Amino acid sequence: MSLEVSPLVAEGRNLVSSYGDGLFRFGEETVNGSVLLFPESIYSWNVKSMDDITVDSFARVIEKADEIEILLLGMGNRLMPVPLAWRHALKEHGIVIEPMDTGAACRTYNVLVAEARRVAAALIAV
Repeated sequence: MSLEVSPLVAEGRNLVSSYGDGLFRFGEETVNGSVLLFPESIYSWNVKSMDDITVDSFARVIEKADEIEILLLGMGNRLMPVPLAWRHALKEHGIVIEPMDTGAACRTYNVLVAEARRVAAALIAV
C-alpha cells in the first residue's frame, strides 16, 4: 500500500510524494528500496533494517556535512534507540540525527525542505 504525502512546493528540490510497498516516489521518479535523500539528490541506500546500519552507512551524509544540519532517520515501522556512536560520528560534523518512523520522516523532510532548512533523510523502505 502506497501512502501519499501532502504536496508542497519547493522549486528544484526533491520532495517525497509517496512511499510504501518497498519504494519511494519523488514526483515522476520512483526508487525501490531504502534511500539517502538530499534536497538536490537521491541515492539508493543499501539498508533493509536498522540492523544493517553502521557508522559507515552515513558516509555520504558526512561528505555533505557542509549542506546539512539535520538528518532525519526513517527507521521503518518501529522506533529504536539510536546508538551513541552514530550520534557522535554525525555530531563531529555538525549534524544532528532525529529518529522517527519512515512516514513521519518523509512528512517532516518535506516541511523542512519547503522551509529551506539544511536537511537530509536516511529512509528505510516500508
